[in-house]
Amino acid sequence: MEVFEGNPFGKAVWNLVWKLPVMKRGKPGTPIEFGDVAHVLRKNIEQIYGDEPSVDGAPLAEGEVSSMTDGTAFLGLYQYFRKYGPVYKLCFGPKSFIVLSDPTIIKHVLKTNNAAYDKGLLAEILEPIMGKGLIPADNETWKVRRRAIVPAFHQQWLEHLISLFGGCSDVLMQKLDGLAATKTDVDMENLFCSVSLDIIGKAVFNYPFDSVTKESPVIQAVYSVLKEAEHRSVTPLPYWNLPLANLVVPRLRKFKADLKVINDVLDELIEKARNSREVTDLEDLEKRNYDKVGDASLLRFLVDLRGEDTSNKQLRDDLMTMLIAGHETTAAVLTWALFEISQKPDVRAKLQAEVDRVIGDRMPTLEDIKSMQLVRFSVAESLRMYPEPPLLIRRALE
Repeated sequence: MEVFEGNPFGKAVWNLVWKLPVMKRGKPGTPIEFGDVAHVLRKNIEQIYGDEPSVDGAPLAEGEVSSMTDGTAFLGLYQYFRKYGPVYKLCFGPKSFIVLSDPTIIKHVLKTNNAAYDKGLLAEILEPIMGKGLIPADNETWKVRRRAIVPAFHQQWLEHLISLFGGCSDVLMQKLDGLAATKTDVDMENLFCSVSLDIIGKAVFNYPFDSVTKESPVIQAVYSVLKEAEHRSVTPLPYWNLPLANLVVPRLRKFKADLKVINDVLDELIEKARNSREVTDLEDLEKRNYDKVGDASLLRFLVDLRGEDTSNKQLRDDLMTMLIAGHETTAAVLTWALFEISQKPDVRAKLQAEVDRVIGDRMPTLEDIKSMQLVRFSVAESLRMYPEPPLLIRRALE
């Protein structure tokens, strides 16, 4: 092996290390042990530096990796996909990933054999931010929280949400009208992010971010936290777990301060909702006239629901997950849809005609949304072409 060239004792010592008891591998189908993880690293090193054959059979992606660390990782992965195919291996220092784009294999990992995988790196990166919210939660926590949250999305509340969406979008349209009058170029993804945050703020915890019209310290904190999460996802060594790192490293001090800004707002809103709790059965909550109540948020539903005695910590995790994960994905879908529609004048004309015919100059209703088939198909096609999120991470448990 080239890695041992000029060192007659190198290979012997190298091989001896892997015979140590601590390096023992487990049997197939049993939980992964330290030795299993170590042998993955061993094979990667031998493959990269010693020209050994791949133990997994996947081609090793090699080349410029700058796009993997500048916020556009999915573009780099796509280029590798075009070069190496739907299954390849990507290494970052001690971390290695098998990247899948084949739908049959993805179905096996996410559905058919999903008990053999957990959320791994994703959960570890998001845990300081979202705790045990729906995205990073383990399977048992996820099942419990999903059962608790799903009833909130009932017909009455959804009908109310459409009017809330319309009101927030109208603020954005007024801003766009002003910008159009001055022929100013705009970053639509930023504006879509802002309106999505405004909607989530009101719908999920009855908080007016008003980010379309002004800068909010909470919103700035949200963006900073997201950037830190992205940075951690591509950093080979988790230096943030080192003792005192949060006190010494400037970016970690900022991350801690940003989280405090967001947590203080969420904690205050949860405490306020609990102090005004009106315990109600699910059937009565589903019959509420949400246009007449002062607080029609998801938080209010969860606090008032009889039998739902969730801790403040779990509520905070659920709300943080919806705030962080909900707005950016929505904005990306809308941006890609607009990008494609803008290049297809015939589709754009048909969409405009459908909106004019169904809605005209009034606010839409839930039935209007259901009846605008071409609009819904356009969003669905955008999601097919540009999935959000574009990446999912899983770790093998066996």
